[in-house]
Amino acid sequence: MQPLIKTIPFSIKLADSFFTRLKGLMFKKEQLVEEGLWIIPCNSIHMCFMHFEIDAVFLSNKGEIVKVVERLKPWRFVKPIKDAYSVIELPAGSISQLGLKQGDILSL
Repeated sequence: MQPLIKTIPFSIKLADSFFTRLKGLMFKKEQLVEEGLWIIPCNSIHMCFMHFEIDAVFLSNKGEIVKVVERLKPWRFVKPIKDAYSVIELPAGSISQLGLKQGDILSL
């Protein structure tokens, strides 16, 4: 079975510098709405100083989804994910809403 190629119909900001990767979504007060943050490189995340849940989609360097984490709550951690090169942080519920699954390919 071939992997499905999927797109995310949200505005995705890129965090690829030391500062933008470090800050991520920390201290943001309002929940994400049809937007996300793509952190490159990144194979683990923390939810310290977060005020809302998110969904996290970990990608290989070829854009394949290697892990999905739904409704990650504030003050939780995701340990390093083998083969993950980057992560996209999305509004809670997006993984289910968009039908994203491990093995799918994201076109960004």
